[in-house]
Amino acid sequence: MDHPDEPRYSELGTDGSRPPGSSWGVFGADDEVGTLNRVTTDAIVRAASLVTSGQVFSLNWEIDKPSPPVFGRRSPIHHVEGNSMSNEDYYDDFFPQASTQWDSLSHIRHLELGYYNGIDRQETPIAGGHRLGIQSWAERGIVGRFVLLDVARHRAATRAPLDYGVRTAIGPDELDAVMRAQGVTFQTGDILLLRFGWTEWYDGLDQPAREAFAAHDPFPSPGLEQGERMAGWLWDNGIAAVVADCPAVEATPFDVSYADGFLHYRLIALLGFALGELFALGDLARHCADVQRYTGLFTAAPIQMVGGVGSPGNALAIM
Repeated sequence: MDHPDEPRYSELGTDGSRPPGSSWGVFGADDEVGTLNRVTTDAIVRAASLVTSGQVFSLNWEIDKPSPPVFGRRSPIHHVEGNSMSNEDYYDDFFPQASTQWDSLSHIRHLELGYYNGIDRQETPIAGGHRLGIQSWAERGIVGRFVLLDVARHRAATRAPLDYGVRTAIGPDELDAVMRAQGVTFQTGDILLLRFGWTEWYDGLDQPAREAFAAHDPFPSPGLEQGERMAGWLWDNGIAAVVADCPAVEATPFDVSYADGFLHYRLIALLGFALGELFALGDLARHCADVQRYTGLFTAAPIQMVGGVGSPGNALAIM
């Protein structure tokens, strides 16, 4: 899809003023919002018009899953206390990115080029600053038209189902095939929901199997393929946020030692994409398949924490 007001991926950084393949400066020299700039007020109004049945689907997985947690994170410890009049609760070891989560633009820096839009490390949360923190998205919310691509259902119908015990990288050609099968097209500012079926598969495991999975590091899972081709496909289709039900959006294991081994480098640090991981998409996907409609209104409210690196999803899909 062409967006006349934005350069194509192949044109990014070609004038020598910015790194090649980066959107730095496209949304402004001081921008900290990234691709969410693509969600205009007009786009939100159009998305709201898609609400026709009033059905609401929570896209939030249980806050203590996966259990044991992955990527070195810890499970929250929930405490409830009270008296004869009232109760209240609090959490210890609460990692905002342990379950359904948003990655802020301060989550990942490029190996050689640094943080999104060339923002200096000393201004980011890791150095005590607040630039690129989650508050940039919390202040505006994440609202727009979602497009669900049900990769797991398409695989089961057309070829061998996904095997969650092996690494499976899904590329642009397969995503295009899913789009054609579902009869959907993109509009600028869409929230892309990718269902690989991972959280549903995990929910079916018993606790010993979950513990064995967590102990297998690095672990395999389906997700997007790494490399420029995938980054270009997402950019040129005008996507505002990429949300998946797997642990990393991209296929795991990944290789953080070079740019094309870890898609996060390109999507977050170079292009400024909002990424959401471990979203619970099963109920929504079943409904979409039943009614043969894969679009609707998406809303999310990241936590308002100045200098926060991530946030629980706090997301809903409304149809």
